[in-house]
Amino acid sequence: MTISVGDKVPDVKVMLATADGPQEAKTGELFGSGKVALFSVPGAFTPTCSAKHLPGFVDKSDEFKAKGVDKIVCMSVNDAFVMDAWGKDQNAGDKVEMMADGNGDFARALGLTMDGKGFGMGERAQRFSAVIENGVVKELNVEEPGAFDVSSAEHMLGQL
Repeated sequence: MTISVGDKVPDVKVMLATADGPQEAKTGELFGSGKVALFSVPGAFTPTCSAKHLPGFVDKSDEFKAKGVDKIVCMSVNDAFVMDAWGKDQNAGDKVEMMADGNGDFARALGLTMDGKGFGMGERAQRFSAVIENGVVKELNVEEPGAFDVSSAEHMLGQL
């Protein structure tokens, strides 16, 4: 079952790419207080994700903060080392937290996985975005396969 607006975010172990190396986190805590803009990409370093998706949130991070967003989180079914390298490559710095859902547990708990085996990627998270307030989904934007529109930074800013 796919998570819906009004649902509480499931509590799953993930890893954060931090300046001190990978750190374990629980999604219940990560999304449990304040307003969070979460966006998910099928893979770090992939074309659309690197050219448009992550850069949009990095570039517009101040606009998100001005609209009351406490943090922006980028998730992908990649390991924390890949997410760290990608964050550095994209100058995410302290603007976007890089969350590794290495085993896809969070994506599965959300019901938002995709089959990327045809591309040699295995099971991945779908491209989506969500506004989460105090652990509850307030907005959910799931892209059609191959699309990049409703999960963009620009679209999310219009929802805030």
